[in-house]
Amino acid sequence: MTGTVLAVGDLAMDRENYDESFVATADVLRAADVVFGQLETSFADKGVRAPQARHAVLARPDGAAALGRAGFDLISMAGNHVLDWGNDAFFETKSHIEAAGMRTVGAGANIAEARKPVIFTLEDGTTVAFLAYSSILPQAYWADERRPGCAPMRAFTFYEQIEHDQPGTPARIHSYPHREDLAALEADVRAAKAQADLVFVSCHWGIHFVRATIPDYARDVARAAIAAGADAILGGHPHILKGCEMIDGKPVFHSLCNFATDLRMDEAHAKSKSWNEIRVLAEEWEPDFGSLYNFPKTARLSMIARFEIAGGEILRTGFLPLYIDRDAVPRIVGPEDPRHGEVLAYMAAITQEAGLNARYRIGADMVEIVA
Repeated sequence: MTGTVLAVGDLAMDRENYDESFVATADVLRAADVVFGQLETSFADKGVRAPQARHAVLARPDGAAALGRAGFDLISMAGNHVLDWGNDAFFETKSHIEAAGMRTVGAGANIAEARKPVIFTLEDGTTVAFLAYSSILPQAYWADERRPGCAPMRAFTFYEQIEHDQPGTPARIHSYPHREDLAALEADVRAAKAQADLVFVSCHWGIHFVRATIPDYARDVARAAIAAGADAILGGHPHILKGCEMIDGKPVFHSLCNFATDLRMDEAHAKSKSWNEIRVLAEEWEPDFGSLYNFPKTARLSMIARFEIAGGEILRTGFLPLYIDRDAVPRIVGPEDPRHGEVLAYMAAITQEAGLNARYRIGADMVEIVA
């Protein structure tokens, strides 16, 4: 008996009818044994916006129930929006998710809760543990012994001036993991592996909007997690797809892009200095005032990661290509659809550009990832 685990990218619905976001994918999600997603909003009646929150949308409490109806089982709260609306909204969000029959991972009332794995048992008895961490962290969004928040996997940046006699010229950018956070992640993975057959690690990380580029620290964290016993890495945050790799036969999805993510745009925002500074990071990004999906053009290409599991092992790994149009509804595109080939070609190109080793082939039920 084979079980199926699915994982999707960012979830941040901002519309009147939240169920609309899943009209094209709910049947596939509900058929899986475990469905994982990354939350990028809060489900609460009210909150106090944190001063360090850059883009924050307070979603209605019924958004959690919509995720449950769509087929989700596990929601990661380890991300850069976890405390956008304060502690009360954080706890209310967590409560609504759990009341809707789902579980949360990667965040809690303190660091011990945030680092605790969530374990599922598939029909054949295989146990699958999930852990979640965030490297994209506004100040004090991470949990500690007495403060709520998410499990951190912080990183540091070093700028190396290339031409020392040329002031103002671009620098090389290096990044590396926070030693204590990485040691904690490794310990968590080892502990989870002692309890479960398989360990999935979600990392909210990477460089948003910039094509292909994988930061040094993400490569370091992926290698360390797999060396500690992780069986798969689920990356998120960049809002565009990034390439995949196989490390010791274990799959690493560096970015799953978006899934159900609404983003409106008005003329004032389109003229703002802050948006235009970010806009130039992407290959092509034009405001669309009538759209619910104001992301770069390449963000239309997305995926659902898919894992076939039996006997305590991952038998096959791959993804279901998605296309997200102006209505911000993700739709699965099959091999007969030209957009399927567009996703596949883009993944092949950015994987090669990043120097990653994954290769892709079209299977009967998904695009398979091979080394």
